[in-house]
Amino acid sequence: MPADLILASASPFRRTLLENAGITFEVQAAEIDERVAEAPLLESGALPEDIALVLAQAKALDVSERFPGALVIGCDQTLSLGDAVFHKPADMQTAREHLLKLSGKTHQLNSGIALARNGEICWSQVETAYLTMRRLDPGFIGRHLARVGDKALTSVGAYQLEGEGIQLFEKIRGDYFTIIGLPMLPLLAALRSLEALDV
Repeated sequence: MPADLILASASPFRRTLLENAGITFEVQAAEIDERVAEAPLLESGALPEDIALVLAQAKALDVSERFPGALVIGCDQTLSLGDAVFHKPADMQTAREHLLKLSGKTHQLNSGIALARNGEICWSQVETAYLTMRRLDPGFIGRHLARVGDKALTSVGAYQLEGEGIQLFEKIRGDYFTIIGLPMLPLLAALRSLEALDV
């Protein structure tokens, strides 16, 4: 019997945010190929924030159809620098290239979130944070990546703001939860409006 609330993500960071908020839920990762789902959106010129929202909705719907009656939280995040959309780096060389491109510039983290029940979207929203990376010396990037190791491959920007990645930045504008990939305040408000949380 599935829980009344399901997180359609295997992200340990998102799981921790919900646990810390005292929410009871189950985890069931969505079974969609994000790159395949994203391809037509990119071809049509969809904005990075719209891509995050559509993928969040797709994940919520995927799990919702497999667990009737449950309220499912779907989420997705895109990192954009101008028109370029970044994905998780496949290897350390790609992580280095990402950091070199982001160095000295302001990029966006777009966090899409959706709630679905019985194969229908009940609510969805996208939140955006703006992060300005300081100008990074290529030698520093190499030393930084050597210290953090494979953790650099687990996020779209090749950094974890909650860890040593904070050293890469000079300015951040936006909600911490949006940056981590689960905008908690809008989510909690939506769950209360749907009577899934105590009001």
